[in-house]
Amino acid sequence: MFDPNLIFALVSFYFVMYVTPGPNNAMVLTSGLKFGFNKTIPHMTGITIGHVLQLSLVCMGLGKIFQIFPQIQNILKILCAIYLLYLGYKIIGSFSKIKEDKSRPLKFHEAALFQIVNPKAWTISSMVASGFLPKDGNLVFSIFFIAIVALIICPISISPWAAFGSAIKNLVKNNKIKVIIEYFLAFLLLITAILIVIEK
Repeated sequence: MFDPNLIFALVSFYFVMYVTPGPNNAMVLTSGLKFGFNKTIPHMTGITIGHVLQLSLVCMGLGKIFQIFPQIQNILKILCAIYLLYLGYKIIGSFSKIKEDKSRPLKFHEAALFQIVNPKAWTISSMVASGFLPKDGNLVFSIFFIAIVALIICPISISPWAAFGSAIKNLVKNNKIKVIIEYFLAFLLLITAILIVIEK
């Protein structure tokens, strides 16, 4: 069984890692602002399920591939950064013509698959595998428990970003303010992409 202190540490770790800025939260905030909270739920669900599957695979040993072939992680960082830059480009000019363009919220499977190129998600999974898997005891049960905790904490941590975006959407009616928000979010995605690439 897991020690209560270890459980508390795991919950605290998950919350801090999930709630802090990163590719997922930037995209969820953008989706909430552009499409509203309800239409962002499939996106958030996809993030959660995709990450839990990723976490389980890493705990079962997939993370060792990164240790053997570290260049794979570098490729994933670049792919993620390129996607965030593309997303930032698409944001500019999109809020003021939401009904005119053909953009749509990210679907469940798209958000889940995005975790493959999300370096922060890989980092969280690797840290959990190395820091929270007990050295003795049933490995399958331990992975299951770790995954269940992630399944609970992840949506709790990322949903405020969508709610905040949705609140801004409902409050902001002025087109000039919308343009400022568009460029601000695009800038945040640019900074996120740069940090991802330069992070060691």
